[in-house]
Amino acid sequence: MSVFKDKVLLITGGTGSFGNAVLRRFLDSDIKEIRIFSRDEKKQDDMRHSLQNPKVKFYIGNVRSRQSVDIAMHGVDYVFSAAALKQVPSCEFFPMEAVRTNIEGTENVLLSAIEHKVKNVVVLSTDKAAYPINAMGMSKALMEKVAIAKGREISENAETTICCTRYGNVMGSRGSVIPLWVEQIKAYKSITITDPNMTRFMMTLDDAVDLVIYAFTHGHNGDLFVQKAPAATLFTLSQALKEIYSQIKEEYGQTDVQVIGTRHGEKLYETLVTREEMVRAEDMGNYFRIPCDTRDLNYDKFFVQGDKQLSRIEDYHSHNTRRLDVEGMKKLLLKLRLIREDLGWIEQAKSREIRSE
Repeated sequence: MSVFKDKVLLITGGTGSFGNAVLRRFLDSDIKEIRIFSRDEKKQDDMRHSLQNPKVKFYIGNVRSRQSVDIAMHGVDYVFSAAALKQVPSCEFFPMEAVRTNIEGTENVLLSAIEHKVKNVVVLSTDKAAYPINAMGMSKALMEKVAIAKGREISENAETTICCTRYGNVMGSRGSVIPLWVEQIKAYKSITITDPNMTRFMMTLDDAVDLVIYAFTHGHNGDLFVQKAPAATLFTLSQALKEIYSQIKEEYGQTDVQVIGTRHGEKLYETLVTREEMVRAEDMGNYFRIPCDTRDLNYDKFFVQGDKQLSRIEDYHSHNTRRLDVEGMKKLLLKLRLIREDLGWIEQAKSREIRSE
């Protein structure tokens, strides 16, 4: 962690799942200060009482307000931009709220970071931004475009480096299906599945932090980084959870599965890298790096000079990545804090917010 030695890190949306994971990773490092910026004073209060750590400073504010972002940005070296509206159904019904937070809010963070001469900004995105079909994905896709365009605009030699990360389903995060299904199992209710054949990329919060740190240390202005990840069907995930929780109570393993149908704006599978991006993607081993598109506004070149590779390349999605079986899914699930707590492997977290991540 030497690159973070004596540095100040700002996490927007820092009371969420990602912020909690970063804190667990960094608190014992040689970092000077971590600033948690969010609009939720209750979650901040829970974190403050749980952590009791002088390295962590809390800032109430909203990324929609440039003024409140500027206050938190003063003296910051690095920014992890995680503030967002992430729930697909709520964004679907209130799309302008997603626009104001995910697009305009992110632009406020970027402009503030550039003005305050922040060294590195990593913007967190989602697989739903690739071929988006819902308002949340569309707003995140435009958020990526704003960040990439800003990186292109300030150029490679700027004082600030801006890059993006895009990742799939983060297991155990607030609002994800795993905590819901665990509650249903423990309440002796049926597990509600939209479509058993639906596939999702499976990543832990530690994977998400690893991806952001990789982008932070390897990124150039306008880069987009994607971590390769396995996927599983929702049916496989439900079976793995039932088998794990049968170790606590045998009847948990007998939980019924109820298929309720696809929700607003959901896909059968998610794409992490589009076919168009795969043409430019660099394989970095565990990651793909998609460099900034540096073409200019000379439209003639786009029509005269095409790319024959596009017709031969497939996008990278949750139907064609490595598929987990039930045993493989169980191994991944057993890394989650909430499940390890339920099994009695680790001490129960003081705060439900920390537990549910």
